[in-house]
Amino acid sequence: MENQNNSLLVIYEKLWGLYGPQGWWPLLHHDGKNPTKTGSVRGYHPGNYDLPENDLQRFEIMLGAILTQNTTWTSAEQALINLDILGVIDPQKILKLDENVLKESIRCAGFLNQKSVYIKEIAKFFLKMEGEIPTRKQILAVKGVGDETADSILLYAYKQPEFVVDAYTKRIFHHLGLIGENDKYKEVKTLFESNLPREVPLFQEYHALIVEHAKRYYQKKPYPAGDLINP
Repeated sequence: MENQNNSLLVIYEKLWGLYGPQGWWPLLHHDGKNPTKTGSVRGYHPGNYDLPENDLQRFEIMLGAILTQNTTWTSAEQALINLDILGVIDPQKILKLDENVLKESIRCAGFLNQKSVYIKEIAKFFLKMEGEIPTRKQILAVKGVGDETADSILLYAYKQPEFVVDAYTKRIFHHLGLIGENDKYKEVKTLFESNLPREVPLFQEYHALIVEHAKRYYQKKPYPAGDLINP
């Protein structure tokens, strides 16, 4: 366990040294730029861990977590921009929005029929919570919310120390020999949470740094024989 702890921290430090703070989760109306990524460059806030600051920003992150399922962030961001133009990044306004208008607005993010339902469900849930911080169990009960989406919402919208595991995490850490090819989400999540300080900024940056590294080196096989972050 101690070796795993050391390995995970060493990898984090190497990623930080390579790419620096990533400033996730991006917000449309925050005047910030991502320091490393191409494509989407708006709304990131490297080194600022105070965001989100209000309920509407929290709700925007929740929408983004739904919209980015099975697609790229740039596609999800465009859907958010479309909703913002309509002035409906607000749970009450989303619920009043015509279904066809909603679907057309999020078409660029794909799976518009499913995601339009999920968006309305997350809006209902958000209003039901009345500003309270939800539990992981409560969020997972919302239609369309799985493990990765739930943890993204808790970590980035509510600043709760829940580690987000995505396909990139599994790809990199299996390649490095730290997890098994068929390890389940919960097993990988437990590995990180049991061997790292449960600190929100660290969890946020680690997840974002993994994504940045994977986009550079783990998009296609063969993966790097000698990874720059190999502990």
